[in-house]
Amino acid sequence: MVTSTVVSMNRRFSLLAVALIAGLTGASTSAGAASTSRLARENSAVAAAPRANLAAARLRLRLAASGLASPVAIAWRAGDRRMYVAEQGGRVVIVDHGHVTGIALNLAVSHGSEQGLLGLSFAHDGTKMYVDYTDPAGDTHVVEYRMSGSVAVSPRQLLFQDQPFANHNGGQVTLAADNMLYIGFGDGGGAGDPQGNAQNLNTWLGKILRIDPRPLNGRPYRIPAGNPLRGVAGARPEIWMYGLRNPWRFSLDRATGDGWIGDVGQDHFEEIDYFRKGHTAINFGWNRREGKHPYLGGTRPPGAHDPLLERSHVYGDCAIVGGYVYRGSYIGALRGAYLYGDYCTGEIRGVVQSSGTITQQRDLGLNVPSTSSFAQGPYGELFVVSKNGNIYLIINA
Repeated sequence: MVTSTVVSMNRRFSLLAVALIAGLTGASTSAGAASTSRLARENSAVAAAPRANLAAARLRLRLAASGLASPVAIAWRAGDRRMYVAEQGGRVVIVDHGHVTGIALNLAVSHGSEQGLLGLSFAHDGTKMYVDYTDPAGDTHVVEYRMSGSVAVSPRQLLFQDQPFANHNGGQVTLAADNMLYIGFGDGGGAGDPQGNAQNLNTWLGKILRIDPRPLNGRPYRIPAGNPLRGVAGARPEIWMYGLRNPWRFSLDRATGDGWIGDVGQDHFEEIDYFRKGHTAINFGWNRREGKHPYLGGTRPPGAHDPLLERSHVYGDCAIVGGYVYRGSYIGALRGAYLYGDYCTGEIRGVVQSSGTITQQRDLGLNVPSTSSFAQGPYGELFVVSKNGNIYLIINA
């Protein structure tokens, strides 16, 4: 059952609960270093922790924020206890004690159902904000802002992508533990990837990119030495993964570095893709494959990977929403489980894998109407975002 009381940070919550809702509470200049040390300790504990037991999980949703306008992403800054929430209409708003208390950024964006402000992330020290959005013409910009207090200033464009259609814009942008920026692009839209972008290594469309956002020699970013297609003729060196239809939300496990992608399907199947840390340039098969099946008679590209799991539309699913592996300390039965959802059904589901094989999965008994995104708080607890305007924290029942 969802409670109707917005989460607050008063004395009736434990210090742990305060940390989960508020994010990093230390405002000192050493907050970034402290966070790194804390994550190292948490990851050591994860290695010794028991595996998830989804059958034993008894969960509920606690309302963490309300009154938002089509929220699609959440991020936290080092040294700042508040949430920063991306609203699809173009604003990054600041949420404190469950309510909007300020605006960090306000952009002019396009307003199609899959357009607008789509992704948000911060540098680990909290000094820079990264956003992914479609401009009024419908084209994608990935931009870095410098933070002046709580306001984003001094935009510096990193990437621009002309979008051939109004849908399948991707939008995830993540500054990961390796200080690289990971960016998701859909295949450019249109039914069935009519331009063949997902299998074309000379375009960013239908890919996840990996860049070093530091400028170099007049260029806005650098190509990381570990990128798999760096120096390959006819391929864009920013590409990290490809053969994707619309990787709306993806994540890297904060403990293992393994990757999880929620790739939105076409007519029949939604899919979750999984890969081990260090595996790159994986072709996930679109548009020759949809889920684990041929698409319109297509053959599997050489070396292509099928998804870890698929969800048929016969269950009511229509647009999968990738989440995170739970690495918090509050819900023991979830530790090591990956959570994901679907925009149409609102169901929140969990899955556990071992060596690329599913060992547990179940519907977790939670429902968030119009699920648009998940977020992982600084201490590993998981939040679910509804486009209806609410944000929920997953807690023990």
